[in-house]
Amino acid sequence: MGFTTSAYVVAAVLFILSLGGLSGQESAKRAVWYGIAGMALAVIATFIGQSANGTLVNVLTVLMLVAGAVLGAIAAKRVQMTEMPQLVAAMHSLVGLAAVFIGYNAHIEAARVIGLDEASKAALSGFAAILAHKDAVELSILRVETFLGVFIGAVTFTGSVIAYGKLAGKVDGKAKKLPGGHLLNAAAAILSVVLLVVYLQTGSSIALIVMTLAALFIGYHLIMGIGGADMPVVVSMLNSYSGWAAAAIGFSLSNDLLIVVGALVGSSGAILSYIMCKAMNRSFISVILGGFGGTTGPAMEISGEQIAIDAEGVAAALNDADSVIIIPGYGMAVAQAQGAVSELTRKLRAKGKNVRFAIHPVAGRLPGHMNVLLAEAKVPYDIVLEMDEINEDFPETDVAIVIGSNDIVNPAAQEDPNSPIAGMPVLECWKAKQVFVSKRGQGTGYSGIENPLFFKENTRMFYGDAKASLEKLLRLID
Repeated sequence: MGFTTSAYVVAAVLFILSLGGLSGQESAKRAVWYGIAGMALAVIATFIGQSANGTLVNVLTVLMLVAGAVLGAIAAKRVQMTEMPQLVAAMHSLVGLAAVFIGYNAHIEAARVIGLDEASKAALSGFAAILAHKDAVELSILRVETFLGVFIGAVTFTGSVIAYGKLAGKVDGKAKKLPGGHLLNAAAAILSVVLLVVYLQTGSSIALIVMTLAALFIGYHLIMGIGGADMPVVVSMLNSYSGWAAAAIGFSLSNDLLIVVGALVGSSGAILSYIMCKAMNRSFISVILGGFGGTTGPAMEISGEQIAIDAEGVAAALNDADSVIIIPGYGMAVAQAQGAVSELTRKLRAKGKNVRFAIHPVAGRLPGHMNVLLAEAKVPYDIVLEMDEINEDFPETDVAIVIGSNDIVNPAAQEDPNSPIAGMPVLECWKAKQVFVSKRGQGTGYSGIENPLFFKENTRMFYGDAKASLEKLLRLID
């Protein structure tokens, strides 16, 4: 027991170091290894701590560890970097489902041991023995912990499944609600509170089951009501939910490390979601509750036409330019064009041009999506700048290249009070002398919002698959 406790302390420190290191690109790789070491130590310590529970439990534990390791290795090899957002959402759903199962196990075990006599209780081991020696107050606390763990886990599970579907294109990315909208969510939440009181007093299995169904509905309906433009915040918030679910279950299992890790994940996810909402000038509560509020009138009409340009025209402009800012978006990820972008950057910098990247906090489908792709393509960290660091430099920039972005470069956020993204801080690339937009076609993109940038006089549309277009452009750069 002493080894397990000591190992948990070391693992918790490693997790904190990992979380802190992930805040910077230079330290991120080292931080990942801290996390790997911490998790390996936590798993080993947990296995040793429960090894006294019998041979069958040990064999099943080893089998589950091996099965999980094999499935994880297969997923790591098959999933492309561009599919990371939906993978993250899928992992969150598994955390939520695990919290539900563990909560139900705690409920079943508690119901089993409460009626046992003292001799039978003395023969119990493991989690059952812990439950057997709880008094009435402690059992009430356990019921609250179990109830909250199952509730948060169920919301996380269905919410993450819907988020996965939206990110993978299997579910319509537009916000959709059932008739009654927010009232249905509120009714399900109120019902869950009533059921908590019932469960606390009676330990009723029916109350727990009905609450689970209500929570599953809340998770589904909540995320269905959130549009594509807010999906990065949703992914971050679901990460937070999964952490709080783990922490609640940690209390139920009396597992200190699970409590600490769950609190770290839950708080960091919530803080990140708040920061992203602030970067979008959106209400945190509005986004998470599925879009309270909205526009008050029709969107501004857009005049003009989209003017196309070929690779030769873009190459000529780049050869003449002294300063270039590249703005990557999800279109770059879909086309897997980060390698071509990196090579273009290398060529332009070799010619003495000042090339930098402008990253919006919500670019892509999850926090830091573009940073990860650029790091994978070996783009130097020091030329990758956040929106606040580079926005004021656009007026002195010769060429801005937008690769597969829409909302984060949309001037309607500043010009149209009736735009769905009105007030959202954006990368003001239209202030550059020339703007080239690499885009597959004339569609409005994932969120379905029209972009006046594409119609401005200094903007030219570089149509085609981003990777193929950039590879053609590379051959024309001197």
